[in-house]
Amino acid sequence: MTEALPPPSNVPEFTVSELSGSLRKTVEETYSFVRVRGEISGFKRHSSGHLYFALKDADAVLDAVCWRGQAGRIAIAPEDGMEVVATGRLTTYPGRSKYQMVVERMELAGQGALLKLLEDRKKRLMAEGLFAPERKRPIPFLPDVIGVVTSPTGAVIRDILHRLAERFPRRVLLWPVAVQGDGAGQQIADAIRGFNALPTDGPVPRPDVLIVARGGGSLEDLMAFNEEVVVRAAAESLIPLISAVGHETDTTLIDFASDLRAPTPTAAAEKAVPVRAELLATIAELSGRLVAAGQRGLEDRRQRLGHTFRALPHPRRVMEECGQRLDDRTERLGNAMPLFLERRRAELDRLGGRLRHPREQIAEAAHRLSTLATRLDHAVKTTRAAEQATLERRRMQLDQISSRLTQSLPRLMTDRTGRLEATGKLLESFSYRKVLERGYAVVRDAAGAPVISARAALPGTALAVEFSDGTAQVLVAGTATPPAPPSPARTKPRKSAADGRQGSLL
Repeated sequence: MTEALPPPSNVPEFTVSELSGSLRKTVEETYSFVRVRGEISGFKRHSSGHLYFALKDADAVLDAVCWRGQAGRIAIAPEDGMEVVATGRLTTYPGRSKYQMVVERMELAGQGALLKLLEDRKKRLMAEGLFAPERKRPIPFLPDVIGVVTSPTGAVIRDILHRLAERFPRRVLLWPVAVQGDGAGQQIADAIRGFNALPTDGPVPRPDVLIVARGGGSLEDLMAFNEEVVVRAAAESLIPLISAVGHETDTTLIDFASDLRAPTPTAAAEKAVPVRAELLATIAELSGRLVAAGQRGLEDRRQRLGHTFRALPHPRRVMEECGQRLDDRTERLGNAMPLFLERRRAELDRLGGRLRHPREQIAEAAHRLSTLATRLDHAVKTTRAAEQATLERRRMQLDQISSRLTQSLPRLMTDRTGRLEATGKLLESFSYRKVLERGYAVVRDAAGAPVISARAALPGTALAVEFSDGTAQVLVAGTATPPAPPSPARTKPRKSAADGRQGSLL
């Protein structure tokens, strides 16, 4: 039996490559120029220089690629989370059956997003202390070598050199860098660190001050000076650094990390060196003032010396007076020693006459000792007699107190016993058990609380009736309606509980 062949069809057949090529042609012709707004996600810079990332919003994701030639011309540095507007075209990638966007230009999605990005970066760097005022160093008054970091082809370097030549010619070292575009921030940071790495006594002199400069431009053009790597390099610089980026109204993050901010590159050159002519004029003025002050000082000291000379006596008279005083002191010194010895001898004789013989002193001391011994013996005898009398008096008092205590203790015990028996009888008379012995009973509920009303004794309630000789458990069968209270006029005399006619609680 032969196998049935499929019926012929008019639908054309494509190979996979043909179909992929057709789709690619359709997509590229339809979307040859598009602008897409989205958030960058999964950003990656390949070693080849190409940029790979995705643009996403709340509902979709679009793969994107930026070739190396176009990546160098992008004004911003892409990073994850940045909202951008990408311009380019759509194409397909047949190797993976995917479509993607080839980005040719990229810009932040609005000025507000860029300013927010810069503000967030500024707050983060400020929290690290990179903008602290105590980190800033003073600018040298007259540096020998000035390092400039800027573009070698722009008008900035010419303005700086021209201004330095007008004010005070100094040696200038230029480190050429790109001031915008991809990689510009890294070049600027490398230039700042390169100047700081120069040795002090090397073949290339180490600058005394650095100027990082650029002309004016839009916010996107100045983004290289807002990159974190540039700000950190400026903050780490050991050489004092002047930032001069843009015009007066332009502000970048490097301005906060630098030691001094200049509104323009020309102003940076003015802040780096003083005016030579003004310095010469100042030096000449100070020299004249110094010479005049020296002359006035000499004249003043000459006058003071003349006044002092006139006030001082003649040296010959001073010497004659000193010689006379010396002769007088010599004569008095020769007479003073014999007189001094004579006075001391007379004083010694006087003191010797006042001294007594040791036998007299010993006899007087023995008499005083005998007197004290007699007084001490009398005092001891007197004290002993007084203590004996006091002891005898205390013994008699103790005997009296003991006798009184022996007599009062039985009376006290008898009195306390009588009071205790009276209190017991009184307490016994107040006990409710005495009432129970007269024929009364106490009704309690299941919780042990007294039942004082017939309304509380509901039918079927278990109650405990306590008599004088025990307790009986009862069950309420019914409750009689309590009689109406009698009028005051018909009040009957209350029956005594002694007649034995107690009503039944049941």
